[in-house]
Amino acid sequence: MILRDISTLHDKLVHEMTTNADKIIVALDVPTKRQALNLVEQLRDPISFFKIGLQLYTAEGPEIVRAVLSTGAKVWLDLKLYDIPNTVARAVESASHIGVHMLTIHLSGASEMIRAATAARANNMMILGVTVLTSATEKTLREIGIADKVDNQVLRLANLGVGAGIDGIVASPHEVKMLRAEFGDKIKIAVQGIRPTWAAPDDQKRFMTPRQAIQAGADYIGIGRPITSHPNPREAVTKILEELV
Repeated sequence: MILRDISTLHDKLVHEMTTNADKIIVALDVPTKRQALNLVEQLRDPISFFKIGLQLYTAEGPEIVRAVLSTGAKVWLDLKLYDIPNTVARAVESASHIGVHMLTIHLSGASEMIRAATAARANNMMILGVTVLTSATEKTLREIGIADKVDNQVLRLANLGVGAGIDGIVASPHEVKMLRAEFGDKIKIAVQGIRPTWAAPDDQKRFMTPRQAIQAGADYIGIGRPITSHPNPREAVTKILEELV
């Protein structure tokens, strides 16, 4: 009986860790293809989803996306597109043809740009809308002429995006409960600004631990420097998964 109970508990823990690993997207915030692929190789068991942002994409171009995809991993291309509608639509088409799974646009581009993006997607690629960056505060908003609270601006942009057909929202973990209350399961929510209990906040102003973000209702949690800057990235992932069990 005791051995059976131990076996059942072990199976439950393994299932929970696997499920939670599927929610983690590791940000490949490194300057070269070699460093990025080294991280993917170290982490692809258990991590299956990686984010490529401006630093790496600017350095290596579409080839780094193809290289990560060729390992069997999924890619979130986080370029935060913000331009005239036609330009954004063409960029969305290009990302779809490369085969990325998720792509970000800035919802501040307004409804015409957002609709152009959602109309141009193909191959089941998800369009995620960025609301307010996790490094921003109300002081930041005032500097660009927005005299409102961060939560109100996030909700305003999220409603704009959902109305224009996006698949998900990118927000700080502090807005997850509010977004879930507003949209239920209608959209996916990906959060950045995640810092484990043992990690420094760096330049993040609105952050939470991985456990807090998942409990709040996040579908995906993007984690970068706490993993990529760790002396042993695989160990960092293990520690994060242990926090989530």
